[in-house]
Amino acid sequence: MSVNPEHTRMAEALLFAAKEPLDELSIAARLPDDADIPAILEFLEKNYRHKGMNLSKLAGKWVFLTAPDLSWLLQDERESNRKLSRAAMETLAIIAYHQPVTRTEMEEVRGVGLSRGIMDVLFDAGWIRPRGRRRTPGKPVTYGTTEDFLIHFGLDDVRDLPGFDEMKASGLLNTEPNGLFESFGDEARSLDPEEEED
Repeated sequence: MSVNPEHTRMAEALLFAAKEPLDELSIAARLPDDADIPAILEFLEKNYRHKGMNLSKLAGKWVFLTAPDLSWLLQDERESNRKLSRAAMETLAIIAYHQPVTRTEMEEVRGVGLSRGIMDVLFDAGWIRPRGRRRTPGKPVTYGTTEDFLIHFGLDDVRDLPGFDEMKASGLLNTEPNGLFESFGDEARSLDPEEEED
């Protein structure tokens, strides 16, 4: 693959200095008109694949991230971040896999009531948002994940979430009789997170 070295340097500088992930249009707007953005990004991705930083595509945008095998170097920084409670993590997983989902549906899957504080924490993190209203009596609000959720968890798309069997095999699911996550499966990920309900 042959890419213009100067265009590549420019794109590399933009991505390195960016405060947030950049989409291809944002990169193209700053480079000369004849720059082949897809080829440049592919070149950079391959070039950084075995380095301390990797160029990754998350939520349709490009960003430099620490190589996964070196993440232990940042462990102290990560430990200082506030950890989510088990209830908040369970709720976030339910929203991610079942979106768009109502509060009542979340409570049914968890088997317990959902406190307002849990939803507040997830809203404050920027990981969930209202998606619309269900076309059922009472028209309950539905919730789904955000682009910030995808970026934080290193996903390009919600369909990149691990499948139920993968999570169960890795020991990440509680499969005890309380039923948490029992209804997860491939069909739970079939909805597009950008699909709005009226």
